[in-house]
Amino acid sequence: FQGVPGAAGAGGNGNAGAAGAGATSGGDDALHTNALGGSDHVSTAFIYRDALLAARTRLRVKMEHMQQFDKDLAECLIERPSEYLEQLELAAADVLAASRHREDNGEEPERTPVQVLLYSDSQFGPSTMRNLTSENVTKLVRVSGIVIGASKAKAKATAICVRCKDCLGVMFCPCKPGFGGVQLPRTCHLANNVEPGAKPCSLDPWVVQPEKSQYIDQQTLKLQEAPESVPSGETPRSLTVAVDRALVQRISPGTRVTMVGIYSIFTSQDSKAGSKVASVAVRNPYLRCVGLEAESNASGYDETFSAEEEAEFRAFAQREDCLEQIFARVAPSIFGHDDVKRAVACLLFGGGRKSLPDASRLRGDVNVLLLGDPSTAKSQFLKFVERTAPVAVYTSGKGSSAAGLTASVIRDASSGEFYLEGGAMVLADGGVVCIDEFDKMRPEDRVAIHEAMEQQTISIAKAGITTVLNARAAVLAAANPPSGRYDDLASASENIELQTTILSRFDLIFIVKDPRNYERDVQIASHVINVHKEAREAEAIDGTMDDAAMGMLSDESRRDPKQDFLKRYVTYARRNISPRLTARAADLLEGRYVQLRSRIRSRIARRDEDAPAVPITVRQLEALVRIAESLAKMQLRREVTEEHAIMAWELFHQSTMQAAEAGVHTAALSSEQREEVILAEEALRQRLAVGAARGERLLLDEMVRTGFDPRVAKRAMVSMIQRGELEHRGARKLVVRTSA
Repeated sequence: FQGVPGAAGAGGNGNAGAAGAGATSGGDDALHTNALGGSDHVSTAFIYRDALLAARTRLRVKMEHMQQFDKDLAECLIERPSEYLEQLELAAADVLAASRHREDNGEEPERTPVQVLLYSDSQFGPSTMRNLTSENVTKLVRVSGIVIGASKAKAKATAICVRCKDCLGVMFCPCKPGFGGVQLPRTCHLANNVEPGAKPCSLDPWVVQPEKSQYIDQQTLKLQEAPESVPSGETPRSLTVAVDRALVQRISPGTRVTMVGIYSIFTSQDSKAGSKVASVAVRNPYLRCVGLEAESNASGYDETFSAEEEAEFRAFAQREDCLEQIFARVAPSIFGHDDVKRAVACLLFGGGRKSLPDASRLRGDVNVLLLGDPSTAKSQFLKFVERTAPVAVYTSGKGSSAAGLTASVIRDASSGEFYLEGGAMVLADGGVVCIDEFDKMRPEDRVAIHEAMEQQTISIAKAGITTVLNARAAVLAAANPPSGRYDDLASASENIELQTTILSRFDLIFIVKDPRNYERDVQIASHVINVHKEAREAEAIDGTMDDAAMGMLSDESRRDPKQDFLKRYVTYARRNISPRLTARAADLLEGRYVQLRSRIRSRIARRDEDAPAVPITVRQLEALVRIAESLAKMQLRREVTEEHAIMAWELFHQSTMQAAEAGVHTAALSSEQREEVILAEEALRQRLAVGAARGERLLLDEMVRTGFDPRVAKRAMVSMIQRGELEHRGARKLVVRTSA
């Protein structure tokens, strides 16, 4: 970029005069830049003037262009942004007024203020908000993170009109930007030319005139470090952000953003009793945002791939053993569980999101549930996904609430107003949510994520805040059966004690068992011992580093190049590949699904067995489509072939269908036993009124004392829980009847 000759002059080529009395010539000249082509030829296009005429009230300025035009001016803007940004906005307003003056045939146009928004592709200042210190106060910084909270829009005064109640003089007092206010003078100097002997104005004579004051919109955001960038063992750092004018109500919680702003300080107005006597030298930091860019795909920040990397990815996808190589790189430290590894790979790559003509969306993320015995590496799969997925949040079901998983409304301690704060599903937008101990969650908390798992949105209607947040995340959950271990002598309904409403939202459900087999035990023992022998120990430094730094260094030292390649490959495939079904693949999946539904319907009609523990609905057909799309995405294919559809069907049959058919089938019950179960259910209804709660053990003992078989009584209770008539409460010790 370079300035147009004569642009700063009064005549020039008609592109502006001086920026005004307060504007610097450098800030004015920076607006009169023209684009350079591929050679030294200077184009006649004025990109910033054209953008200013198109937007009228705002202008986006790239910091790299400012540095190319004048490095000293760019450095001054970074070091003293409050001063130079104001001059830049004045210069932009003058350029707009001059351009409109020519357009309006010489008539004097109304001078409108212009907001200058800064953005940059390169990093300047501290790289993360964790590194912001007192040295960065009043300087321009660039930070990235995820917005977890947003307040309501408020009116911020830019100039307060005050009137003296004695002399009736009027004065305008400019307000500081951001969270800054205004300090009114104690005395009135408007009536200096009063007659001799006249009574001067009293002390503090000012009366605010709200109708004559000037205002802009302002909103407060809460910016937090992205989950994947938080060091191990550390708490995510957060920062209060003030946005105004064109940036208000543009960002919702859960959006990943890169902000350019002025690192500032303000005095906290805490309502606690001892706050007024607090130290006057202590200030709270905040970021006054002067430009932001939102991540549209919510798939991480590392979005640049070199030509060599893309060529390497394409070559890898053309290999005949591409799928086998990907499956082998999924949790290589875990022995066996090949089907689970295929499912985890499908979850990492995911299918394609689709938008319908009626503006509704179909999810493309694959949800997986691992249910089975302890010590079968379920949690290790979750931890692997947390490390490998571009965006991932790990949580435990026992310590997670509905608000913590979805979103909550928080009251601000200083202002007393409510603002929205996103939970784990919102923070993982565009990635994966790993929920361990899924069966330990309270039923009402599991119900809260129903919408997030299927519609991939979270609806909030609390404290006057009604909104919808994006939760476009896959769910990988691990759970144990009710008895702790999987009971082969029990039916699938007794082992899978989750409601069908939540089970139908999982695309793949695996029963992970720990079989007692001598040969398998020898293989597992040998594999585990080899893993421990080949594990590289973290290099001891000298004992001067803290535990967090040692943990970060050990993670770097143990990083596997194959895992780094897999993470980058997953990111590339999720961003650039969106496969679609071919006609033959669609016909195959459609035919298999119809046959499966027909077979289950005929069994139920003959009363050979009850409805399966895992329902087979249209959601399972959509799951087959998503799994096939994910397999095609692993090979960077634009189309889903018949081979991918067959592999998807086999994986679905080996997981969800086997989980539904595992254990002792209800068909093994005779007609007399079925009648006993029905009688036991009726006895439970008589002993437990709607809304009443009793201990599960006491209720079963009472049923046994009245003559019911213990297994029949337990089976009846499980059936009622599956239908939603009963619920477990109090760490599964209490049974509550919820419906008639």
